[in-house]
Amino acid sequence: MQAGRIKLRFSRSSRLQRAAEFKLVRAFGKTWTGTHLIMAVLYREADLPSKIGIVTTKRLGRAVVRNRIRRRIREIFRLNQHQLRRGHWVVMIARASSACASYQELERDWLRLAERASILRPKPHGPNPADLTQSV
Repeated sequence: MQAGRIKLRFSRSSRLQRAAEFKLVRAFGKTWTGTHLIMAVLYREADLPSKIGIVTTKRLGRAVVRNRIRRRIREIFRLNQHQLRRGHWVVMIARASSACASYQELERDWLRLAERASILRPKPHGPNPADLTQSV
């Protein structure tokens, strides 16, 4: 493995698995609604990694459609987990419009909700490499 490389795994320790965990987030967490997704967030402990749980109901369609939505949301979380602050439990609830939404639309909605929920780490300040190039 190369130095400075970020691991992008989605292990079992990154998942909410028990019904009690989902209920805790829904009962005591704060909720934000997007176009295709609903995000419920509960802060737990800062030294623990963030976890995600995904809810897809039968209203979305058959099992093939629900599984596709779950796979897309898992992939969005997996690719963006290094940007999340530690210690949050996140429950994503797919809305009916997510069944016909593209991956890019779901990712845009997920990132917008994460930004509103303030669970993304602040972006580092500094010079933009594009600004450092000299114009000819």
